[in-house]
Amino acid sequence: MDQRQKELAARIAGRRGAVRGPFRVWLHSPEMCERAESLGAFARFDCSLPKHLRELTLLMAARNWDAQYSWNAHVHQAIEAGIPQAAVKAIAEKREAVFADEADQAFYQFCREILEEHFVTDATFAQALEHFGSKGLVDTIGALGNFTMLGMCLNTFQVDLQADKEPPFPDIRGYGRVTDAADRTSA
Repeated sequence: MDQRQKELAARIAGRRGAVRGPFRVWLHSPEMCERAESLGAFARFDCSLPKHLRELTLLMAARNWDAQYSWNAHVHQAIEAGIPQAAVKAIAEKREAVFADEADQAFYQFCREILEEHFVTDATFAQALEHFGSKGLVDTIGALGNFTMLGMCLNTFQVDLQADKEPPFPDIRGYGRVTDAADRTSA
């Protein structure tokens, strides 16, 4: 590493405990790394969303991009923050998740629509806006965008699949999609 990369690595390790996952990739471009780390820190720690919803955006983007590293790194944090285990399982299995809290359900629906449909219905937008305000929705889109970039990076550069973890998604093994039930059992 050159001096700039060493400085960034030290700052990242100081804030996050170590340089791992996507940061090992992003350090190849120090300017990109610095900006991605800054946006990621905002999305994870400082944006206006409560912690459980920040973690939910991460899980939803991770599943959307089949980013196993992100999922494995955050699934327990999401549950500890208050995301119901049944909702986590539904997201992993690409089924509709249900939340008892009206605001959480509106948030989930907003995120699901933008990730899956690339648009949000007027009704979904109005309901999410009522619960989170314009700042909350802008922060949501920023977090989803950040975690989408993260998933793309992890998969493209085949970042550590954490061999000690169970594969989190029934239709993904390694860095590929399982096409049928026979592939799932042999993988």
